[in-house]
Amino acid sequence: MIKLLVLIPACTGIAAFFIASDRVRRVLLISAALAQTVLSFAAWVVQPAPALGGWLAEDALGRLIETLTSVLFLAAAVYAVAYLREERHQAHNDFEEGFIFSNAREANFTGCLLLFLAAMTLVAVSQQLALLWVAVEATTLASAPLIYFHRHHRSLEAAWKYLLICSVGIALALLGIFFLAIAATNEDGSTISLMVQDLRLNAHLLNVPWFKAAFVLLLVGYGTKMGLAPFHTWLPDAHSEAPSVASALLSGALLNCAFLGILRVQEICVAGGLARFSDRLLLIFGLLSMAVAAVFISGQTDYKRMLAYSSVEHMGILAVGVSLGGAAVFGAVLHMINHSLTKAMLFLVAGNLLAVYRTKNPGGIRGALSVLPASGVLWLLGLFAITGSPPFGPFLSEFTILKGALDQGKTLVAIAYLAILAVILAAMAAPALAMAQGRPSEDVTAAPSRSIALSVVPAMLGVGVLVMGIYLPPVLTRVLRQAAHLLG
Repeated sequence: MIKLLVLIPACTGIAAFFIASDRVRRVLLISAALAQTVLSFAAWVVQPAPALGGWLAEDALGRLIETLTSVLFLAAAVYAVAYLREERHQAHNDFEEGFIFSNAREANFTGCLLLFLAAMTLVAVSQQLALLWVAVEATTLASAPLIYFHRHHRSLEAAWKYLLICSVGIALALLGIFFLAIAATNEDGSTISLMVQDLRLNAHLLNVPWFKAAFVLLLVGYGTKMGLAPFHTWLPDAHSEAPSVASALLSGALLNCAFLGILRVQEICVAGGLARFSDRLLLIFGLLSMAVAAVFISGQTDYKRMLAYSSVEHMGILAVGVSLGGAAVFGAVLHMINHSLTKAMLFLVAGNLLAVYRTKNPGGIRGALSVLPASGVLWLLGLFAITGSPPFGPFLSEFTILKGALDQGKTLVAIAYLAILAVILAAMAAPALAMAQGRPSEDVTAAPSRSIALSVVPAMLGVGVLVMGIYLPPVLTRVLRQAAHLLG
């Protein structure tokens, strides 16, 4: 079953490049997404057997991220089909999201989407750290064409920056893998394999200085891909210039995969008694990311970039939660799910607003509630959710992290955490509320007829975010606890 999780999107992705029919290609995209989602949920019922000598296997962390990625991809696939169909029938070619798609361009887009899913799935099921590194690098190569999809000079710059910065980061992560291999070499010449389970069981035998150096390099390397400040500079451009459906996957799924790379090494730190060292670094980068996001969200003149900096903030929240340990780790893993659902919804809604208003400037959008009622409501609900307002899921997970800090007597961390969240709430609320309310300009009085899927898909994600704040299924709670246990 694990092999199928990787092979289905990989094979269909390759096939999509050679299929001439738009209809067949779109059916293939939806079918692959459905099959992937069904297999992902089946793995919760029947534990799949490891493959390739244990290199591919599912644990609690991997299962969470793999399932979340599959669900988000299914939502993105349904939205993408409706989005592509809409653009086929519109003659707009004077703005980024309004040009006519060519067959070759759509084929490349669909093929890269599916290969992107295959690479992210490989990250989630990899239990060998070198293989995980290869999978993370594959996500970069598969997703870069998605960012350059509009063939605009800004999208070219964003794609180039993404490739350059992430490649530097992944090179540092590779150096960290080398350092880890040295740390796993004993004085008698015997070595510990780079399997996560072997390293966790034998963490006390690792050479501590080499392992600490490896952790720093892996944190910087994967932190670059995750969007931790100050290594986040690729993220705002990439999320802003990519099509909204790709932005939803970049923010909702890709960042989790990079985070998993850090968590795998954090597992080893916890097992080896080095949690204090790793926690301190995670706390520093986490609070720094939140603070940097607060600065750049304030006065932001591009709402897609505002959402991108919000992702930097929430990656910082994840790092802070893991660094605190205890119940805060549970909150961090839960927040990963909540952020992914919420941010994917917001980027899809942003795509709807962009298609009608033809601007990314919040000042150019007024009266979204009257022009696009469904998207306007979802935009407001998404704003409340992403800023941690009850009763949505992010409130529960952010409150759990805050409680973890207070329970451990880390009052200064809790104060800094709350202060930054308050600043970001104020900074995001002003432009977002103005976009939804008010009177639209005379040239935007009514939205054109658009596919219902463009509103239903983000609405379903919004329902998921609401449910996560009210009720956690026992099976999900159990897996969340298992994942938190791995991280101490």
